[in-house]
Amino acid sequence: MSRIWKPTGVSAALCCAMLIVPAAALAQYGATNGEWRSYGGDLGSTKYSPLDQIDATNFSDLQVAWRWQSVDALLDLEALREEIPSMSIGGLQATPLMIGGVMYIATALHQAAAVDAGTGETLWVHDPEAYLRGVPTHAYRTRGLAYWSDGQEARIFWGTSDGYLVAVDAETGQPALAFGNEGRHDLMEDIPRANRGETDPRGRNLMGVGSPPIVVNDVVITPTIITDYAVRKEAPPGWLKGVDARTGETKWIFRTVPQEGDFGVETWLNESWRYSGNTNVWAMLSADEELGIVYLPTGTPTSDYYGGHRLGDNLFAESLVAVDVETGERVWHFQAVHHGVWDYDFPAAPNLIDITVDGRPIKAIAQVSKQGFTYVFDRETGEPVWPIEERRVDTYTDLEGEVLSPTQPFPTKPPPFEDQGFSTDDLIDFTPELRAMALEQVQNFRMGPIFTPPMMSIEGGLQGTIQRPPIGGAASWSGAGVDPETGLLYVPSVNGFTVMKYHTPDTADGGNLRLTQVSFGATGTRPEMPRGLPLLKPPYSRITAIDLNKGEHAWMQPNGDGDRLRNHELLRDLDLPPLGGDGRGGPVLTRTLMVSALTAGGTEGGPRLVARDKATGEIVGSVDLPARALGTPMTYMHEGMQYIALTIAGEGPGGVPEMIALRLP
Repeated sequence: MSRIWKPTGVSAALCCAMLIVPAAALAQYGATNGEWRSYGGDLGSTKYSPLDQIDATNFSDLQVAWRWQSVDALLDLEALREEIPSMSIGGLQATPLMIGGVMYIATALHQAAAVDAGTGETLWVHDPEAYLRGVPTHAYRTRGLAYWSDGQEARIFWGTSDGYLVAVDAETGQPALAFGNEGRHDLMEDIPRANRGETDPRGRNLMGVGSPPIVVNDVVITPTIITDYAVRKEAPPGWLKGVDARTGETKWIFRTVPQEGDFGVETWLNESWRYSGNTNVWAMLSADEELGIVYLPTGTPTSDYYGGHRLGDNLFAESLVAVDVETGERVWHFQAVHHGVWDYDFPAAPNLIDITVDGRPIKAIAQVSKQGFTYVFDRETGEPVWPIEERRVDTYTDLEGEVLSPTQPFPTKPPPFEDQGFSTDDLIDFTPELRAMALEQVQNFRMGPIFTPPMMSIEGGLQGTIQRPPIGGAASWSGAGVDPETGLLYVPSVNGFTVMKYHTPDTADGGNLRLTQVSFGATGTRPEMPRGLPLLKPPYSRITAIDLNKGEHAWMQPNGDGDRLRNHELLRDLDLPPLGGDGRGGPVLTRTLMVSALTAGGTEGGPRLVARDKATGEIVGSVDLPARALGTPMTYMHEGMQYIALTIAGEGPGGVPEMIALRLP
């Protein structure tokens, strides 16, 4: 029986005010009018557009129409790096928006720019100078921004690495002075242990933003990032704010770490809610405007990898929470991991889709996960479309003070889209010699099914637990796309593993956790095959199409050909199966195609953009990219021409990242 809490005290027919802009009312069913008005194309994060000028017959004819270099390169980077040597402009992971012939994009250093959609000419730049106010919690990167209009004025919203929500006029880039404090809202205000000016022991900001906000019925909700690499048990909680899009005033705060008297506070034993933090939403958000609900995919509590100081299930960590966008009240929630220590937070926005199951129409929501599960619910009530079972899992660990949950939730449908758990059956077996090498590598590590507990060391000298999927997840922040016409969900994923190593933090650095991670995935801390050989059987990345009307896989295709590995000196003469391994870039869907970026396979072995037949997964078109993709592609129509745009890395050492747009000749 799954631990799903029923709606309490919230009307099923939630009131909502319609935006004046007509396109917004239809947004959750795909991008409209040839535009791309939010990160996922619409508030439902479908990543779908009905455009069809580019199809299987001409995709390979696409050419670069224009290239735009990140305006971060115009700053005096040499001088800035004298103060902050780690500063980088390479994290241009944004998916741009396109409204009314103008592209909007945010940069790695949290500048925002407007760009002509037909020429790539910069129209304006707004620089909030966030890079002058401390090192980001994780890295210098931004994944997007949000657009809002009431029919009279229009604004662009984005979050910064120093914890502000910025609002500017969409036409001029000038601050929206009526919003907050002259165009800024302090996201740290009213958040415990996030006092501005306080930093963690490594000199980083305690809270920042990497993902785009979402605007629903004139309310702005912004994801936040809080460092995963904690050395002390106290941290800011990742509470979500609903901010008035016009005034910048806080309308509500949803406490992801509940406080005294809140629903769920009893799941934080020994009053650990008083000091525990994180449990933030760092990924993108989705919403249903008609229901007036925003959906929050939450993260792991402090610390991601050890919970001896926060015993209990720890609601609302690693949960999908439906919140009334007007009041901030919980409508329903589902917790996917109880007392998480595997860093299996939700990494991507859930996808909204209307489906029909056994003849019954359902307004559904599908959440892909790092575990390789897809959780599917009625998005109004929170009822699972198919049963989710609480199953017993191993709880034995030698981490001092740790007490793990005896059960974890397992969806009965759809099947996992990626391999889970680790055993010797998963090891490479291309030849008897390679298999013997692989067996030798894993002999000193603990293996087991998904949710096998982490270990510091156990009898026999084992060196830790092999965790699969890894902490980076099967699915990641690029998420999935969904076709509203067919109910097919398209999920890119990777096949990998992690081994965690633990130590006691130094109190001189402010540490008071009993244990924290010291490293993961690095050479010497995990089983490693020699000379770059893989440890696991392929494919190493894949795309899976899931029929949400049936809860079944429609098809699975390796993501790429794996040419680099196939040409390895010990493998080139073997008859190998499809290998994949060319990345898990996010998809964009059109009426006829599924488009995504691969890291290899171009005409000279370089990165490329590929189109797949949505019904079979077969690649039907390919075009070379100047450099590897950074962000998920989007598509739009401008002056009668369909474009596909995405961000790419800079060419060569020290190259400036770019946004490029492709179209037919």
